[in-house]
Parts: sequence; structure tokens; C-alpha cells
Amino acid sequence: MHLSQLHYLPLPAPFFSILGLSFLVLVALIQAGMLQYAYVRLGISARTALLLLLGSLLGSYLNLPLVELPGQEILSDRVVDYVGMRYLVPVVVDWPGTIIAVNVGGALIPTLISVYLLSKNRLWGRGLLATAVVAAVCHWLARPVPGLGIALPVFVPAVSTDLVALLLSRQYAAPLAYVGGSLGTLAGADLLNLGNLQGLGAPVASIGGAGTFDGIFVTAVLAVLIASIPRGLRGSQTNQLPASAGIPEARAHSAREAGRNQP
Repeated sequence: MHLSQLHYLPLPAPFFSILGLSFLVLVALIQAGMLQYAYVRLGISARTALLLLLGSLLGSYLNLPLVELPGQEILSDRVVDYVGMRYLVPVVVDWPGTIIAVNVGGALIPTLISVYLLSKNRLWGRGLLATAVVAAVCHWLARPVPGLGIALPVFVPAVSTDLVALLLSRQYAAPLAYVGGSLGTLAGADLLNLGNLQGLGAPVASIGGAGTFDGIFVTAVLAVLIASIPRGLRGSQTNQLPASAGIPEARAHSAREAGRNQP
């Protein structure tokens, strides 16, 4: 077995390019100052958030092996279609069986960010509840796919975590959306389905990789922003009203003062 065969893009190039394009659009909007409030609500700076998203995107290529399920017929070098998405089954040679691995961009980085957000905002209770609800939804809809492992409809994590986060807390909807969408997807779709991997013939069953990475990345891009928008818009309107309301009064006061000073 060659360890280099463990590393591959979780999606074919056209689909992966769509995620990359969404990241570039996000960069442009943040640079234009249009989405700064979203990351303020998340609890990290915009620059840090972009670096973490870029790390998730690039890290999706890397899989860290954990254990091996031997004694299976392994499928290789094919594309699997599932609910409108296409996933790559890597080319493998002299492969011993299904390798269970952890994806850097789809599991390791989101888990570390989630723990940081839970600790920073002290959301352990609500974070656990959001994770449990999203995990239940993902586990219900996830399906074992021959040659691939576990797959999930791409927008399920984003939609479910957004609803749960807004119900639990408007103030902390953004971090709850990220935590629930990331950890809930990993737990419900991947970890709770490890027992279903035997016999699928997948050369690599990557936790947070092909089959779930797209949902986790879309959650990071969409669910956090959607959860932040309602409160962000209200906050911006509230902040703008006093300033705009005070301008005419200030001008009138200045005019009166100028008139008094004239001879």
C-alpha cells in the first residue's frame, strides 16, 4: 500500500471548483466590507475565518489513516453519483482493505474550530444540543454508498443547523450553526455509521472526507452567514439610525451659531 494513494480530492474538479469559487466570492465580499458583521458574530476575525476556510478547502486533499478493515473486495478508480453530486473513488494498487481515515479539512480543522468557539462563547450546553439534533437528522438521511462509504445530501447540514441555531439562540446563532453543522455532521453521518462500512468496498472511508466534506464546507460558508444575517442587519440599522438622525440637528445648531457670530 502506498500512503500517497490516501490523498485525493473528495470531489471531481468541476464540483470542487464550485466550492473554490464560493470561497473567492466570500473573500471579495469581506474585502468590500459587506460581510464583516458575520464573522464578528462568529467570534473570530474575518482574516482568521478566511484562513481557516482556505485550510479546510486545501486540507480536504489530506487523509490521516486510523484503522484498516481487511478482507474485502475493493472498488477503485470510478466516480459515484449521489443526490446530484459526484464523488471520486481513488485509484489504488495492492490495497489491503478499507482504510478508515480522518480528513484534515473536513474533520480535523472543523473540530478544532468548534471546540474553540464552544470554549470562547461558553456554549457547551447549547452546543451539545445543537450537535445532537443535527447528528440525528444527518444519521437519518445518510446512506452507505458502495465504493464511497457514507454519503449525505449536500444541503442537509446547512439547513438543519441554521434552523436549530436560530431556535436555540439569536445572539449566538453563528457559532452554534458552525458547531452544530460541523460536529453534528461528523457524528451523525460518519461516526455513527462506522459499523456500516464493512462490505462497501470503499478503499478509503474518510471521516469528514468524500460524502460529507461538501456538506461541512457549505455549512461553514452558508449556515454561519445565514444565521448571522438577521441579527447583523438589525444591529446595523440600529447603529445607523441615531447617527443619521443627529446630522440635521447638528447642522441646524451650527447654522444658528454662525448667525449669532455675524456682525
